Amino acid sequence: MIKTSAITKTVTTSQGELSILQPISFEVKAGESIAIVGASGSGKSTLLSLLAGLDEVSSGSIYLDGQGLHDMNEEQRAQLRGEKVGFIFQSFMLVQSLTALENIMLPAEIAGLDNAKQLGQEILEKVGLGHRGDHYPNQLSGGEQQRVAIARAFITKPKILFADEPTGNLDAANSGKIEQLLFDLNRDSHTTLVLVTHDNELAKHCQRQLLMNAGELSEVTVSIKNTDPIDVLTPSESQAG
Repeated sequence: MIKTSAITKTVTTSQGELSILQPISFEVKAGESIAIVGASGSGKSTLLSLLAGLDEVSSGSIYLDGQGLHDMNEEQRAQLRGEKVGFIFQSFMLVQSLTALENIMLPAEIAGLDNAKQLGQEILEKVGLGHRGDHYPNQLSGGEQQRVAIARAFITKPKILFADEPTGNLDAANSGKIEQLLFDLNRDSHTTLVLVTHDNELAKHCQRQLLMNAGELSEVTVSIKNTDPIDVLTPSESQAG
């Protein structure tokens, strides 16, 4: 489902070129759940942005569902995201002038689905907010807003879901509920899940954890519920290949 080969990211600063990511190579199978963890500044959010096609690699290749992101322009990447990718953000990113139901329907309407309202109402019920469809984001709690954001991400049944700190703005009680909801939907829809998190409990629920350290993929932890090894190449192996 996802395959990276020696991907790097550098940016130009007043002092010259700054390396953000060293060569990173790994694969993620369809339906897997992966947590990218590490300290602030380790490169995990940059890696997520590259995997999701929100930013361009400096070198190397990324394939999503067999399609090469590294060979695409922004318009092509945007089309791929619209067809196959869902997003969940720490700050919810809801449109304040739209109701909960209208926010959820938005990706389906953009995709041209005729039954957007029906799909929106169905998934609103799934996330336990069937009674809140007419409410606006400022009338919802943080946990409720994130439920709406999750429902919005799943409405088009994406093949891949990227989540950036999905519980980062929530208290412990709401974090637990969001974790359960996220993995229930992930399991039921067979969606590949890739998330960035500082939450160790959330990371442990994923089948695999990728530890980022100073721009390098330094360690992979496989949970006890999944014994299939993940294919990872070290930077030296990536360059040798």
